[in-house]
Amino acid sequence: MRYLEIDGMRVSRVGLGTWQFGSREWGYGESYARETAPALLRKAIDLGITMIDTAEVYGPHTSERIIGETLKTIPAEQRRQLVIATKFMPLMPLERIVAWQADGSRERLGMNTLDMLYIHQKNPFVSARRVMQAVRPLVEQDRVRRAAVSNFNLAQWREAEAGLGRKVVANQVRFSLVSPGPVKDLVPWAQAGNRMVVAYSPLGQGLLAGRDDFSGAGMRNTRFMMPARGVPALGPLRAAVAEIAHAHDGTRAQVALAWVLGHPNTVVIPGARTIEQLAENAAAAELDLTPGEMARLGTLADALAAS
Repeated sequence: MRYLEIDGMRVSRVGLGTWQFGSREWGYGESYARETAPALLRKAIDLGITMIDTAEVYGPHTSERIIGETLKTIPAEQRRQLVIATKFMPLMPLERIVAWQADGSRERLGMNTLDMLYIHQKNPFVSARRVMQAVRPLVEQDRVRRAAVSNFNLAQWREAEAGLGRKVVANQVRFSLVSPGPVKDLVPWAQAGNRMVVAYSPLGQGLLAGRDDFSGAGMRNTRFMMPARGVPALGPLRAAVAEIAHAHDGTRAQVALAWVLGHPNTVVIPGARTIEQLAENAAAAELDLTPGEMARLGTLADALAAS
């Protein structure tokens, strides 16, 4: 595993996204939550993954509870190496409401101090500055170690930082070969200021790993990332990913993750259905694409985004 050193944190380049831990709407049931999810978390830690990502709305609350219960079984030395990041929805971003939300997450996760707390998304009626002002007391009181944002553009990220009065260390955004936009502005700004861009859906909900059939996939049927011209539009990009995977004796998923990780100050947080998929994702941290491969994939990604 490879790591980033960000604002005193040692963060694994590949993290574990846990939206699926308690999410029936995505097709995951009781058996997965009771048996598979805790096993995945323990295996992730064994693989050197230190970034664990969750949110109050995952389940809702179920993902945080599963993580909290599982962390009780983890040796203290290993636990101290983890960065457990969660998110709150700023529906009513008053100080006492945000504190109540954060304290709920702390209780469910079994943490005195949250390692990192994201604003899950922008409230369209309240400025990013004002929402982060509601988070600031939690940082000052050591109930939250670091504040972050999610789904913010660069201007909103800067505005949130002004409201916090200190560095907003991370922005979690949709970032992959089918959503390459962060390369243009978020990644350079993160690199310049020792911040990080955390990529969710780095496999394009399976599109980059070769998935074509979304039947029976719960909410994945909405195909959030499907190009307007459907799967055929992905042909040139997916062919290049497959060719590069063959050249590196890797998988298409690993190449897609490695492309994101080929950019500075980036972390990926793919989910995993199985232990095998988790191990495959973790191994992507060690895959180095050549400059030519990075450029080729970037060009195809930009062309797809523009089509």
